Amino acid sequence: MITEREPLVQRDQFYARHRQSIPAARRLTAGALKYWHLDHWPRTDDLLLCVSELATNALLHGAPPGRGFLLRVRYDGHVLRVEVHDSGTGVPRIPDDPDAPDEGGRGLLLVGALADKWGVGERNPGKVVWAEFAL
Repeated sequence: MITEREPLVQRDQFYARHRQSIPAARRLTAGALKYWHLDHWPRTDDLLLCVSELATNALLHGAPPGRGFLLRVRYDGHVLRVEVHDSGTGVPRIPDDPDAPDEGGRGLLLVGALADKWGVGERNPGKVVWAEFAL
């Protein structure tokens, strides 16, 4: 028996390596949620915070000077997935000691706590860091 699947819906936007790109990425995501009639979804703030954290990491650590990052927001009817693609080297990770004075990695602690799943994938060049939220 063949069943109909809901179509995959996706929004992509490339951002330059500028501080203004972080709120712009949040606005794009909020606009996509509104378009998909999910603007009153109870986890909207969690998703937007994760977008801010992933985009900030790309801006500070992943996008070399003169480059930027790609934000992709995907919705398949069951899962919202945000991806941040950058061309930088290195793999983001949660710090071993979250109480250490170094500030690096704290955003990923938030992403890990708020998202249902998150991870890092390969890209040539660079990587894609993603987070998923079940509906």
